[in-house]
Amino acid sequence: MKPFREQNQVTIGVVGLTVIGLLMMAAFKAQDLPLIGGGTKYSAQFSEAGGLKPNDEIRVAGVRVGQVRKVELEGTHVRVDFVVDRGVKLGDKTGAEMKIKTLLGQKYLKLNPAGAGELKEGSEIPLDRTVSAYDVVDAFTDLANTTERIDTAQLARALDTLSTTFRNTPDEVQASLTGLSRLSRTVAKRDEELKKLLQHSDTVTKILADRNQELVKLLKDGNTVFQAVQARRALIHQLLVSTQKLSAQITALVRENRKDLAPTLQKVNAVLATLLKNQNALDATLRNLAPFVRVFTNTLGTGPWFDTYLENVVPVPEVPLPQVPIPGLPILGGASR
Repeated sequence: MKPFREQNQVTIGVVGLTVIGLLMMAAFKAQDLPLIGGGTKYSAQFSEAGGLKPNDEIRVAGVRVGQVRKVELEGTHVRVDFVVDRGVKLGDKTGAEMKIKTLLGQKYLKLNPAGAGELKEGSEIPLDRTVSAYDVVDAFTDLANTTERIDTAQLARALDTLSTTFRNTPDEVQASLTGLSRLSRTVAKRDEELKKLLQHSDTVTKILADRNQELVKLLKDGNTVFQAVQARRALIHQLLVSTQKLSAQITALVRENRKDLAPTLQKVNAVLATLLKNQNALDATLRNLAPFVRVFTNTLGTGPWFDTYLENVVPVPEVPLPQVPIPGLPILGGASR
């Protein structure tokens, strides 16, 4: 057999890339593999999706046993495909319910094992054994509609009549009925406030439902920030430790050089005291310096030359130039300085 170095490098490279590609494909599709995959596949029919989406949890008795794979419309109902971990026993009469996981409206699928037999792989739970989720928004809406239909005045009269009828009963019962009557009157008086409260609650729940994605994103971003802080925890700790060491070194340096620094600081204080005493003189010097600087600048403002003035100096007199005759040209008179 040839040594590894003497074999065809192109063939080795192709085989290596093929193996790497297969491993990557297996890593991404591990949940679909028969041996190490995601478990047993089932499906269920629901009258509506109810906010359920892929990757939501599957629970049995509160324990997570799988996840939802697909949610799609099939005719007049919704088909939900899900996978359950191997080893979970489900009877042939197993039912499914959509439940609310969080206040933000996230759902999960609850399985109710039932029946004497075993639910075969690939089986579909029919519509008569499934229950869709009851939304919080619908709950508040139904509550508001129900309270609007209650005749609070008639309810108060009925409770008053009941209290009057039982007025000869023992004190404990009479006190209970009297309190119930007072409660009914209070409810009747606060009818409008209760309606407004329920309407506002309905509005709040609708806003939360509409902003579900934003709230989830906000929580995810907060989690990302916390993860970043956690990842930088060692650096922040090292920074604080280094700062503490620097502070200790500066404190030690000051203590060691206190004798040398004390005379220097005293001299600095003496200089500052002298400057404060002569503050008026310094101000006057700065004011008088300004005109001198301006005149000095004007004097030297002509480039390499400077302008000056000498007092009581007579200007140089004009001297006539000698006349030198040039043949063929007339003699011109004039003077030059």
